[in-house]
Amino acid sequence: MATKTKASSGSKSKSKAKFSKEQYMEWFESMMLMRRFEEKAGQLYGQQKIKGFCHLYIGQEACAAGAVSALKEGDKYITAYRDHAHPIALGSDPKAIMAELFAKETGISKGKGGSMHMFDKEHHFFGGHGIVGGQIPLGAGIAFAEKYNKTDNLCICYMGDGAVRQGAFHEALNIAMAWKLPAIFVIENNGYAMGTSVKRTSNVTELYTLGEAYDMPSEPVDAMSVEEVHNYVEKAAKHVRDGKGPYLLEFRTYRYKGHSMSDPAKYRTKEEVEEYKGRDPIEQVKASILKNKYASEEELDKIDNKVKDIVKECVKFADESSYPDPSEAYKDVYAQEDYPYTTD
Repeated sequence: MATKTKASSGSKSKSKAKFSKEQYMEWFESMMLMRRFEEKAGQLYGQQKIKGFCHLYIGQEACAAGAVSALKEGDKYITAYRDHAHPIALGSDPKAIMAELFAKETGISKGKGGSMHMFDKEHHFFGGHGIVGGQIPLGAGIAFAEKYNKTDNLCICYMGDGAVRQGAFHEALNIAMAWKLPAIFVIENNGYAMGTSVKRTSNVTELYTLGEAYDMPSEPVDAMSVEEVHNYVEKAAKHVRDGKGPYLLEFRTYRYKGHSMSDPAKYRTKEEVEEYKGRDPIEQVKASILKNKYASEEELDKIDNKVKDIVKECVKFADESSYPDPSEAYKDVYAQEDYPYTTD
């Protein structure tokens, strides 16, 4: 039966002593790049350089950084439409991500996907999906492929708190448990499905308990802490790789901006936002670095300036890139390989 153990402050303090200087510095730079990239994307959207929908990840950086550090090369990632930060965490070229936001041919999806549909096969990132909950059965399918091919890889499938009200969520969890698929399902619970709080839309507010209906091991995670995210994903990954089937984690996180750039977020108080900013995931990593004397304030400022320069290069690259030729609309619609079966 699924465990009901909650993430505790004790486990957090223990986890902070576990990680090396190199890991903390890697987290800091990666999360800073996510933050500065998203801040610039928000500015560019206001300048109409980026059009369409745009969902920022500001505040949720630990959800991506902690998972990537806990998993291994070959593991697959899939998420919803708040998807700029995940490929950054995985090492995708941020210039290509920015170019995709600009709908340029040099974009990570050749300018065809925009903000919500980013893919990077080289880094095992399978999107970027605009349909709420649509990626959940796809994540189960990717996990099935890994099991079918007898690999040691798993699929980590992210979704928002609103997606768990979709039938696809329950169908995917059911089949994943029935077939013991190598999947980690992650609910990024930032408290609001678009502009409506979890408490107003769900009878179950402890979202991790939804996995218990399928006897799936399920736990809540303080996802404002990158250490906690890493530890729980590492634990879940061991369970999955041991052939015991899938795992469900509820990442309790927060987004500082609205659901999308068109959302003024008037349903939240300033006090609520400031309270969460007091537990900012990047500031927590910075505090640990300074406390352990892994780097000085000046050295961390240099990293921040380096990241800002990278983002400037991304904008320049995207600005100078060309839009795709209209003929590109007819490419990549179907797989180019010969279909392995015939009707003869």
